[in-house]
Amino acid sequence: MVVKFYNTLSGEKEVFVPLNDKFVGMYSCGPTVYDFAHIGNFRAYVFADLLRRYLEFRGYRVRQIMNITDLDDKTIRASGEQGVSLREYTDRYIKFFFEDIDLLRIRRADLYPRVTDHIEEMADMVRVLLDKGYAYRKNGSIYFKVEQFRDYGRLARLDLSKIKPGATVEADEYEKEDVRDFALWKEKKEGEPFWVASIGEGRPGWHIECSAISTEYFGPTIDIHTGGVDNIFPHNQNELAQSEAATGQKFVKYWMHCEHLLVNGKKMSKSLGNIIALRDLINKGYRPEALRYLFVSSHYRSKLNFTWESIQHAANTLDRLNKFVERVRDYESNVRKNDEITMLISRTEEKFVDEMDNDLNTPGAFAAIFELVGKVNPALDEGNLSTEDAKMVYELMLRFDDVLGILTPGEREELSREIEALIEERERARKMKNFALADEIRNRLGEMGIILEDTREGVRWRRK
Repeated sequence: MVVKFYNTLSGEKEVFVPLNDKFVGMYSCGPTVYDFAHIGNFRAYVFADLLRRYLEFRGYRVRQIMNITDLDDKTIRASGEQGVSLREYTDRYIKFFFEDIDLLRIRRADLYPRVTDHIEEMADMVRVLLDKGYAYRKNGSIYFKVEQFRDYGRLARLDLSKIKPGATVEADEYEKEDVRDFALWKEKKEGEPFWVASIGEGRPGWHIECSAISTEYFGPTIDIHTGGVDNIFPHNQNELAQSEAATGQKFVKYWMHCEHLLVNGKKMSKSLGNIIALRDLINKGYRPEALRYLFVSSHYRSKLNFTWESIQHAANTLDRLNKFVERVRDYESNVRKNDEITMLISRTEEKFVDEMDNDLNTPGAFAAIFELVGKVNPALDEGNLSTEDAKMVYELMLRFDDVLGILTPGEREELSREIEALIEERERARKMKNFALADEIRNRLGEMGIILEDTREGVRWRRK
């Protein structure tokens, strides 16, 4: 079996072969910390987490780096409006970001470099681009000469006839129809933070930030670069151009991008008033795991429409999965091992891996899981599972969850001596045909949250 991922650069699924055997270098575009991250941002971060978890599940050692953009047009504008320093302002939202990713069970990356801690590396890369003729000075700023880089536009599928030679753009974000020479280093401006560097006083442009940081920690070539589709242009396209122009080597082997999250069929925007933060969901009573389930149960390259009905459905489905896991975990029986269950477990794991190997096809992986649940639940009802069978199913679900990160079964609770004594007393009453006493004990146990199930193999119990 081989792992295949869709590479945005080639437009095809490709067999995954990292640069160094079982070691994977993975760079993820991180948050711009000018406000709370919204659920659209978190879809991309959960996708990167899912990818990392699956690679580790398949035996790879992954080093993931996610940058934190604490310096760009948005953070400067927002901190200025608040009348606080850039560092003080962005520290606040970095703290909120980490709180949110922990709630979503996103495993921490190995490193979260802040842009403002790597200005020197950015200035050095701009100097290299100037020396190689890929950059030029104009009105105090330094720009990347787009037409000088022959492969420009390949990642973003640009119409190169629309490139405007010599025209420049200062803004960090702009449209495909307005391709211009973009800013690598912006001149010092009144009221904005600036740095004194060998290339002049000013600050880096957004795109050079990721290029310099990734090169600092991974060298010229990365195995995987992740982000949302909205990062493809101009950000990732410009990253690719300036990085390869500076180093002369391939920048990224596999570009992987997560599709948009829509809200009621529309992109999130302040003008529409439909931006939703994770804490908005929590305040409405939804658990973060429900949002994570909604994300991972859909294929990362498919647009996902968020509605309040969809998050409720996700919460309900996740609740059923958790109850199933609790049930197999707590199940006890005296029946012999069921060979059909052993075969079912093997087929399910094989199907899960096959689907995930195919560009993280999570809908197919969940289909295998739900088929398992659909066949095991009746066996539990009928008492046709052995304790060992149930344990194997439980352990399989935990292995799957090491990839998916969605399950939160209740803590296992051992029966107190009082409850054990009541169950034994009820069994004696039944043997003595004292059914009135047996029913009375059943009712008392029910009040304590214990449900008894009488099967051919004996009594089984579970908590409500």
